[in-house]
Amino acid sequence: MKKIKIIIATIVFTITVTGCGLYNFTGTGDLNADTFQVNFFQNSAPIIEPGLDRDFTLALQDFILNQTSLDLVRANGDLLYEGEIVEYRVSPMTATANNTAAQNRLTIGVQVRFSHKNKPEDDFDQRFSFFYDFPATSQLTAVQATAFQEIFERLTLDIFNASLAKW
Repeated sequence: MKKIKIIIATIVFTITVTGCGLYNFTGTGDLNADTFQVNFFQNSAPIIEPGLDRDFTLALQDFILNQTSLDLVRANGDLLYEGEIVEYRVSPMTATANNTAAQNRLTIGVQVRFSHKNKPEDDFDQRFSFFYDFPATSQLTAVQATAFQEIFERLTLDIFNASLAKW
């Protein structure tokens, strides 16, 4: 009797696991890819911030590595991310009664070209941007690390969702 229960439990477990298919919490499902490549995102924005291109490229690589089981390669990846930083801008957002800025906004925009070697219908060329608001009394250099982290988190998530997360 105990042996029959073990066999039934094993059968139920096997059917449950195989019946659910491939699923994960990132929403990527079956990627039909084993590798990905992120080419260097050159900074072609009107204002050049030194190191921004390197930092963004690494942030995108790290995000995809942490969210998938794909291997990062230097060439011939199944998935290819390339593009450039096209916007780096600080602009006043709100004013005080004295007509001075009370809050500034740092905006970073990237143009991304995504290619999927095995599913060309998923390819796109799209612009992504995000911002960080900070008090006008603060210098950008004082908030830059926090601003970059927040902007990069959002940009990489948006790029990931557009390219791999098929919810």
